[in-house]
Amino acid sequence: MSVVKVELGARSYPVIIESGLLGRAGGHLAPLARGRPIVIVADANVSAHLETLRAALDAAGVASEPIVLPAGEGSKSWATLEALTDRLLDLGVERGDHVVALGGGVIGDLVGFATAILKRGCGFVQVPTTLLAQVDSSVGGKTGINARAGKNLVGAFHQPKMVLIDPDVLDTLPPRQLRAGYAEVVKYGLIDDADFFAWCEANGAKLLAGDAAARTHAIAYSVAAKARIVGDDEFETSGRRALLNLGHTFGHALEAEAGFSDRLLHGEAVAAGCALAFGFSAAQGLCDAADAARVAAHWRESGLPDGLAAAGIDAPAARLVEHMRHDKKASAGRIPFLLARGIGQTYLDRDVDLGAVEAFLGAAG
Repeated sequence: MSVVKVELGARSYPVIIESGLLGRAGGHLAPLARGRPIVIVADANVSAHLETLRAALDAAGVASEPIVLPAGEGSKSWATLEALTDRLLDLGVERGDHVVALGGGVIGDLVGFATAILKRGCGFVQVPTTLLAQVDSSVGGKTGINARAGKNLVGAFHQPKMVLIDPDVLDTLPPRQLRAGYAEVVKYGLIDDADFFAWCEANGAKLLAGDAAARTHAIAYSVAAKARIVGDDEFETSGRRALLNLGHTFGHALEAEAGFSDRLLHGEAVAAGCALAFGFSAAQGLCDAADAARVAAHWRESGLPDGLAAAGIDAPAARLVEHMRHDKKASAGRIPFLLARGIGQTYLDRDVDLGAVEAFLGAAG
């Protein structure tokens, strides 16, 4: 078992990583039940994991009440949020209760936001079942839904009580979803650890092929890296946490162009976005072109998109820039970009010329 603590004072919580943990989760969740049933919100794709979790709770003497929602990005909507909160109220969820989010990032974001606003805040536990959620979205307390104007534009910071990660659940994950999650793993090396990026180059294929040791190492490393950053800058005020958005400004524009659909998964958009961020950095003379080429090559070798064409995006550069204008991190009309001086040398630039971005995207397309 590996335990990483997210240090946030009175709101600190553990991230527990262990093979087979889902089947033993009852022991961790029982103390939160307070003699009441625990509500589990899951998506339709994880029915087998839902039954495993319910059996674990039953073995610990805890009743459970499942709520199953449609899988996919479309569930991060006002309509689903309303339906979920109404159902939680119908079930009599109290402020002292803890709702379990079982699924990928969509379920974690949605349940986190619902519990943040339900009765002005009740508890929740993340049990992520995708690699992307395990290494990124389940840790850090960012919750929310999508709006017509863009991704994650409505939400709240709401930290979970704990995060339970079982690497074994990845055995049932479709290869495309696994690759999408791997993009978020690689991102940690690109941000500030060139040695970890080199580890990914050497071990990424094994991880994607199902090597248990490689998966567990990547998950534990990624969670610890994110925990350190979140502990330093929980609400993204100092700029430190903003580094986690590497590839996201470009990537969210691609997702918006794809209609926030399964046409382009979030992790795929992040991979393409990181490639574009490094490509733009190289075009601006900020980093060596060889570094940008190395990043793009690793995405290709991992079966991930390395730019606009590979992501299936054929749109005017001006329209992609317009999507960026809706970035929730925009301030005083300026859009912050995560750029790079090299692999492991990401930095925040709040003064990027959008005309230069548009010209770059026009040439990249």
